[in-house]
Amino acid sequence: MDTVDAIVVGAGHNGLVAANKLADQGWTVRVLEATPHPGGAVRSGAITAPGYLSDLFSAFYPLGYASPVMKSLDLDLRWAHAPDVFTHLMPDGRAATVSRDLDRTAESMEQFAPGDGDRWRTAYAEWRSVSDRMLDTLFTPFPPVRHGLGLVRELRVAGALRLSRRLVLSVRELGSEMFDGEGAALALAGCALHTDLSPEEAGGGVYGWLLAMLGQEVGWPAPVGGAQEITSALVRRLESKGGEIVYRAPVTRVLVARGRAMGVRTADGRDWRARRAVIADVPAPALFLDLVGERWLPSRLVEDLQHFRWDGATVKVDWALRTPVPWRNPAASRAGTVHFGADLNGLTRYSAHLASDEVPENPFLLFGQMTTTDPTRSPAGTESVWAYTHLPHRPSWHADEIAAHVERMESVVEEYAPGFRGEVVGRHVFAPGDMERENPSLVGGALGGGTAAAFQQLFLRPIPGIGRPDTPVDRLYLGSASAHPGGGVHGAPGANAARAALARDRGLTGDLYRAVINGANRAIYP
Repeated sequence: MDTVDAIVVGAGHNGLVAANKLADQGWTVRVLEATPHPGGAVRSGAITAPGYLSDLFSAFYPLGYASPVMKSLDLDLRWAHAPDVFTHLMPDGRAATVSRDLDRTAESMEQFAPGDGDRWRTAYAEWRSVSDRMLDTLFTPFPPVRHGLGLVRELRVAGALRLSRRLVLSVRELGSEMFDGEGAALALAGCALHTDLSPEEAGGGVYGWLLAMLGQEVGWPAPVGGAQEITSALVRRLESKGGEIVYRAPVTRVLVARGRAMGVRTADGRDWRARRAVIADVPAPALFLDLVGERWLPSRLVEDLQHFRWDGATVKVDWALRTPVPWRNPAASRAGTVHFGADLNGLTRYSAHLASDEVPENPFLLFGQMTTTDPTRSPAGTESVWAYTHLPHRPSWHADEIAAHVERMESVVEEYAPGFRGEVVGRHVFAPGDMERENPSLVGGALGGGTAAAFQQLFLRPIPGIGRPDTPVDRLYLGSASAHPGGGVHGAPGANAARAALARDRGLTGDLYRAVINGANRAIYP
């Protein structure tokens, strides 16, 4: 087997981003993918009824659309937007709507408290003043010295301190400080619940703020023709640069000699050699404990991995409908994404059930209307929709438990859209175990590569360290959602891993680079 410059383990979007970045620098790159398909959690398929296209996992891409990493690849994509970005439906029937039309959003928030429309405008103006710097800071390796200093210069010390405080608030506290009414605060909270954080957890506010403000600025777009179009564009770009993808090639071992990654071994016993780097787009526990092994790792690192925390499990249902969703409140009919099933206190109760390893009796749903967003997804006059909700992270789920929870989910939809069940012509259920079988990186149905909690972010991701993709094994890099800055289809973990591999190869030069990394590792793992 010929030797290449770099082997990338996993053809998820982060692996494909890393491979593209290395190929851009003239490296020969081979991607080894365990499954028959590229894309990981960025895939589409006809799984409900003929003529209906569903996104199997992720569906809307505000982070991907805004990401400097994805923009730098100049992918051949067309994007579609729903008339409104998202709507949060309340149990009392009211709706808080975010639209790319700022006036429409402000009008919606004003219904809940006088002045909240203007408060939303102020919040958005504050976001726009820092958004470019924030995104650059978020999507570069930790510590983000250059962009972070630029942000501080822009805000000055007092402004930077206020922003820092905002970044550690819970979404309940953030919403109550920024707005008087329930609508705008609940819009932020629903966005934060895209992660595994409760409304009460420190650091949750930043996720709600980020997703809501990106929705206001750029929307939550979807690729025309399905999520698979993102993957296909990445694959086409890589292959045009000479990169290669090998499918049905599960990696079982990283080959290490004298502390350096030399390549990998696949399940069929073949050894695949790499001259310059091995980048792993797999969860951190799988890389370190399964593919590398304790022999090559500091004992403290192995101990710290015992405290690695997954994000919650997910159950997702896709439906094919013969008509649009019969919403009780027509405000929801224009939204690409609809949040419903709970007000703010309900979200707290829902999260408490998950934290207590209990199945929520009243699930909070995130609901996607794909044909409303992109008419190519189903025949005219119909709708391709999905909903997902979280479950506690467990080793396995019995089919009867999943069936009962799907029934709860459909009951919630029926409450907000009477007659929904009567319009269903096809249905598909992804239980947590189904997700992992389709994509081994979605361990137990966890979508984020590890919890979004503050104790596993920045320099603490995936475990206490320096927040970079470098590992204790020379020329081996972590390039998955388990690495900083975490989950979401934005490509940053893959790009950061590629950047680290290029810096190591340039030698930063060689011995100096390793001295810095080894020194940091020794400080953390003596």
